[in-house]
Amino acid sequence: MIKSVDLPNCHLIDGIEAGAEDIDILPYGLAFISSGLKSPAMKSFAPDQPGKIFLMDLNEESPVATELKISPGFDVDSFNPHGISTYIDQNDGTVYLFVVNHPQFKSTIELFRFVEEENVLEHLKTIRHDLLPRVNDIVALGPDSFYATNDRYFSGEIMGFLELVLDLALSNVIYYSPQEVKEVATGFHSANGISLSTDKNYVYVADILGHNIHVMEKHADWSLSPVKVLEFNNLLDNLFVDPVTGDVWVACHPKMWELMFYSPENPPGSEVIRVQNILSENSIVTQVYANNGSVLQGSSVACVYDGKLLVGTVFHRALYCELEKP
Repeated sequence: MIKSVDLPNCHLIDGIEAGAEDIDILPYGLAFISSGLKSPAMKSFAPDQPGKIFLMDLNEESPVATELKISPGFDVDSFNPHGISTYIDQNDGTVYLFVVNHPQFKSTIELFRFVEEENVLEHLKTIRHDLLPRVNDIVALGPDSFYATNDRYFSGEIMGFLELVLDLALSNVIYYSPQEVKEVATGFHSANGISLSTDKNYVYVADILGHNIHVMEKHADWSLSPVKVLEFNNLLDNLFVDPVTGDVWVACHPKMWELMFYSPENPPGSEVIRVQNILSENSIVTQVYANNGSVLQGSSVACVYDGKLLVGTVFHRALYCELEKP
């Protein structure tokens, strides 16, 4: 039984009906939302519709979600977006959006340029690699480089099932650039969300089946070394680092069974936690929101900007909250 923790100023976002699996927010308040993820093992409320990327301007008094157009030439019909990450080129201000895509349930990384004046995503290229067979999430490091998590090592359904059942812990993190692709961390039960610390010196990886967050130090050659592991009781999905405070916001699944075997009579619940001082010996973990599925089902990401909180889900709706100022 999930004990509800409510926030006073929340509402479901109009127009998002088939999930908001991942969200990333630019420093000036534009939020990109990945919607419409489909998986053979997961519920979908729009199984015949392609995925979408929505945009919300959180500076507006009443923000609305607007679907972004994608430039001609990109196969929109097979678009199945998962994790996303933004990168701003400091030289010319270009905004890049990296999207984990699963056309025909395979894994690619789609690189887009955001054309703000036209609300268009211009598709630049598709990235495929043998070391990226089961990508879940991504964090951009440059205009064409990133870290990505593989939530399983084997891409085939049979071997992937055995990997989970036997708990082989082969899930990993891959560094990708046009010059070099390599494994930089392994041993996860199922690596999921990944994010960078505010100073870019540390990488945080959520292991959803390990019930923990791994803190890793990033080195000049892009390799990672373990620093500490924070243990939790629930299943951790995507991570978002508040650029102002450095707090890590985590969306959680209270019960995996309800998420995997969907029943409208017993829907999956949602939970949001905040981790303060994650690099210190005295990290503070606070439960910010919890719901039994009556409002929000299967929370997968939680992001904050200027006192506003967005909570996305794997396949359900998305929640917008105005947090009370401290």
